[in-house]
Amino acid sequence: MSDNPENPYESPRAEISSVKPLTAQGALTETMLFYLKGASPWLRFVGIAGFVMLGLYALLGITMIVGIQNITGVQIPGWSGVMGIGVGLVYSGSLAVLFFPMLFVFRFGRKIKQYIHTGNEADLEQALKNNKSLWQFIGVLFIISLGFTAMMVLFGGIAAIIAAVVSAV
Repeated sequence: MSDNPENPYESPRAEISSVKPLTAQGALTETMLFYLKGASPWLRFVGIAGFVMLGLYALLGITMIVGIQNITGVQIPGWSGVMGIGVGLVYSGSLAVLFFPMLFVFRFGRKIKQYIHTGNEADLEQALKNNKSLWQFIGVLFIISLGFTAMMVLFGGIAAIIAAVVSAV
């Protein structure tokens, strides 16, 4: 039933609380700390494993640039030195792009660990800054990939129309 005797069908009303949000008080709950503590080792693991994978890809890129034939002495049919340089440069560009997300993930995990041990709010701020940077980088990368996808669809459609016109002639 309603608290208002004049209108029994009126929705109940709640008082507006003057309590500030938890973040304004500068404290984290035990549950928040539990989740941060559980995420920290995984973030550091993903960061370190990402750096290791980037190192292996760098070796592969260098191998492509230097030339597989020069290193192994095996001639791959249809593989030229120019192709190796091109593939190596694509690998190098990919490494440059993938380095930053791994760096942000690793720093995020490391700063969370420091915050849990020290309780210093500056460490938590740095952790959250790295988290923001990670998602901002991924967002920009996603927007760029959407642009490339739109261009590929457009150019693919144009190429299909040209191919249809040429084959009809």
